[in-house]
Amino acid sequence: MDSGPRPSPAPRPTPEALLITGTVGAGKTTVAHVAGDLLTDDGVPNAVVDLDALCRLWPSPAGDPFNAALLLRNLRCVAGHHLDAGAVRIVLAGVAESRSHRERYREAVGTDLAVCRLRVHLPTVRRRLVRRHENDPGPGALRWHLDRVGELDRILDRARVEDFGVDAGHGSAADIADAVLRGAGWR
Repeated sequence: MDSGPRPSPAPRPTPEALLITGTVGAGKTTVAHVAGDLLTDDGVPNAVVDLDALCRLWPSPAGDPFNAALLLRNLRCVAGHHLDAGAVRIVLAGVAESRSHRERYREAVGTDLAVCRLRVHLPTVRRRLVRRHENDPGPGALRWHLDRVGELDRILDRARVEDFGVDAGHGSAADIADAVLRGAGWR
């Protein structure tokens, strides 16, 4: 017995990506992972990608001291695999120091890309970094990060790559991640 045409399945949402950026120690990676957990709780197919992990290589190739070309090649592959596997939201944690960096990330991911900048009072970030690096052998990593905090914050102030910002200096990681997802229109 035929009861007529069956309704079409709901269309798959258009995939989108969100880059969470900010200075070193702002909480980008932590907030990205919690945002992924919140999307999972909401039943939204998602992937979380730590951009630093995609370019961790030593020694760096000649002419690419920060492994930027490697990062983009890897991001193109990883994002494509996640999208092919069904992700409709990709949360990236990393730094975009310029509009051209932002555009290269968007091209590599192959979707629309929103950018959220986590803002944290610099003394708070410095305290976080001291805690994060307290067990590092030698002072080199801590010194580099402490020197980079203000420099990168000024670069991000000038570049204005973000679509919106979230105060990441107060509240739990879950509260901050929720504010990030709401700012992106994903909740």
